[in-house]
Amino acid sequence: MPSAWSRRTFVRAAAAAPLAAAVCGTATRPGFAAETAAMSTEFGELRAKWRELILGTAFNPAAEPFRKLLADLGTSARTHLGTMAPTAGSLWPDLVWADPDPDTDAESYEYSARIVTSYNRLNTMAQAYCQPGTGLTGSTEVRDAVIAGLDHLNSEVYNDRTARYGNWWSWQIGAAQSLMDTCVLLHDHLTPTQTDSYCRAVDHFVPDSVFDSYTGTSTGANRVDLCRSVILRGIVGENPDKVALATRALAPVFPYVTSGDGFYADGSFIQHRNVPYIGGYGAVLHDGVGRLMALLRGSSWEVGGAQSFLDTIDRAIAPFIYNGLMMDNVSARGISRVGTSDHSRAHGLMATILLVGQGATAEENARWRAMVKGWLRRDYYYPALSDPGLGLARTSLLQTLQDDDSVKAAPEPVEHRLFHNMARATHRRPGWAASVSMAAKNIAHYEFGNGENARGYHTGAGWLSWWGDDFGLEHYADEFWPTVDPYRLPGITASRKPLPDGAGGNWGQPCPDATWVGGTTNGRFGATGQHLKGLMSTMSAHKSWFWLEDSVVCLGAGISSSDGFTVETTIDNRNLGAKGAPALTVDGTVQPSVQGWTAGFEDARWAHIAGQAGYVFPGGAGLRAVREERTGAWRDINTNGTTAPVTRRYLTLFTDHGTDPTDASYAYVLLPGAGADATARRAADKGWLRILANDREQQGIRVPGLGFTAVNFWAPGTVGPVTASAPASVLIRENRDGTATVVVSDPARQAATLEVVWNRTVSAVLSKPPTVTSARTGSALRLAFGDLTGQAGAPQKVTVRLT
Repeated sequence: MPSAWSRRTFVRAAAAAPLAAAVCGTATRPGFAAETAAMSTEFGELRAKWRELILGTAFNPAAEPFRKLLADLGTSARTHLGTMAPTAGSLWPDLVWADPDPDTDAESYEYSARIVTSYNRLNTMAQAYCQPGTGLTGSTEVRDAVIAGLDHLNSEVYNDRTARYGNWWSWQIGAAQSLMDTCVLLHDHLTPTQTDSYCRAVDHFVPDSVFDSYTGTSTGANRVDLCRSVILRGIVGENPDKVALATRALAPVFPYVTSGDGFYADGSFIQHRNVPYIGGYGAVLHDGVGRLMALLRGSSWEVGGAQSFLDTIDRAIAPFIYNGLMMDNVSARGISRVGTSDHSRAHGLMATILLVGQGATAEENARWRAMVKGWLRRDYYYPALSDPGLGLARTSLLQTLQDDDSVKAAPEPVEHRLFHNMARATHRRPGWAASVSMAAKNIAHYEFGNGENARGYHTGAGWLSWWGDDFGLEHYADEFWPTVDPYRLPGITASRKPLPDGAGGNWGQPCPDATWVGGTTNGRFGATGQHLKGLMSTMSAHKSWFWLEDSVVCLGAGISSSDGFTVETTIDNRNLGAKGAPALTVDGTVQPSVQGWTAGFEDARWAHIAGQAGYVFPGGAGLRAVREERTGAWRDINTNGTTAPVTRRYLTLFTDHGTDPTDASYAYVLLPGAGADATARRAADKGWLRILANDREQQGIRVPGLGFTAVNFWAPGTVGPVTASAPASVLIRENRDGTATVVVSDPARQAATLEVVWNRTVSAVLSKPPTVTSARTGSALRLAFGDLTGQAGAPQKVTVRLT
């Protein structure tokens, strides 16, 4: 029987040159030994690179924040070392992985997750051994304990004899990655027998067949993670075929998709069939690809064909990061996880962008570094360099950028972005940004799974989130999700019909039977609409948002329900923190600030929350206001959350449409950051805004001072100067240079033909897309569009010259 070393050498040689071995034998082929030695050297270099990617480089361990991060790492590792107690079925008493009834139900998920956590603890100990300044640096006790732990896990559960149970992710991604990372860190202290045994376990749970087709659990971010598992297994076990296979398997991730999971050309990212997920799986995908590109750059397996992936930084990632936070409406069930926030979810991505930039063009890298530095500088609430969960490697990347005086921080852009493939839109202006979250036939109301996000059911009901440069960055980060009334998210229209936790079922990802969801944009302004149908409710509504220079005009109509419950539109619901009590002014009168106060206003014209925003109600509105303290626990919305109660104050403005309303409506203008005087002046300016229509068939506005007209046609008709022959969204902007842009879309994706008429004298059409089959000018502009059903609701932009 061959020794462990000779067997390992044989495996390595056979993997390197199987054909040569078959034809002429490894011992006689000229140059074989040199090639084998060269390949072994390359694997050693790759392990060294991955070690640096894990541990970080170029930081001073005696300087902050690194000194504290290293000390905390040592404290965690020392705790794990002190409580480690190998026994049958566990490595730590609180992490029993032996499942008495192994299957794939929710209870088994918890058991398989403990395997991953056990490997993660060993990895923490290994990092404390390798890093300076931990108090455990070079400790043979720690090193030997880690190796003993790896052997215990391998002999007990993570081996080539165990059938997996619980969550597939635990076996193929979580445990495999953590194990291989630890093997890289301690590679020189492992015997060939140990390395071979650990690699065989990965081969067992992550067989080559996971790459046979791009489907199921092998798409998007999951595919990248699977590739990482196998690439690292190949590098640890020095198997070039494994590295080559997994590198090739990355290829389907890069092209834009037109359905299902992945990145779309408009910047949308979908995972789990119908969930917008840039802040979750999209971030995982970016981190995984970014690290693998950095690892393999210059090697025999360099990742190629990734330009479309690089483009997603500008198309998909940057639009949802604002001043150092990742907007929650693309983080799905991740918003319910205690210890994380919109800020912490952005921090890792910021470091990933710097890493990816090292393999991009010089222009891209410089632009991204300036962009990230701006986010670093402007996050006053939870700056990335104060995030202990960021880790040393990512912190060192960001600290190096922070200290680089040659990089000037870029300001936030002024733009409007529509993500028609995932029912989201973002709007950025000097001093503030906003985003809307909708649900559609192909986009889920929300995601519930693994016991996470039990009360997120109305996050797709027109949730309008917004932030300012120096206000509002704490709104969602400060214990919002366990304390907010889930029926009163900002901007939503919802029935008060009680819904069970996890409404729609585990991984049900319920989608409404609503097709008209989307809008138009010219890149600076936007019109967005949602045919809203409530989750497990008869409530329906037509909601529109018109995005302007300093405000968002919000219209709702056709609000009807027969649930037997009240329907409300939440104009806003501000998280005031633990002790906040900003003044509320309604029509010039400051209202009481005592907690528990509530009041109704029959014909409110404007309202203002000090330090937050102004709200204008064209034509007056029935307004209700509530100050309340709400107490909840993260366990209420996530089975993995803490049970400790937390309390936050809220100031809520809403319109009560009554029980079982028929054709109710609302209209208000949100002015983020506006002062009370500015809000009052806007309310008094009757000519600033003209509401052209607000009913179940059309919603539209005109703002003469901006040359802006936009209409969402739920049905064919004429509104003001605009006519549409089929449901559509139309946005018109008259420019000061004598030109105008007319942007049209088919959000319902059902228009085989469409004619749009703008009753305005036009002398010439300067540009038009191929979808325009006819364009007639004169006393009116008549645009005929061909079949738009294949455009997926994408805006079609026409530029004209006025007379």
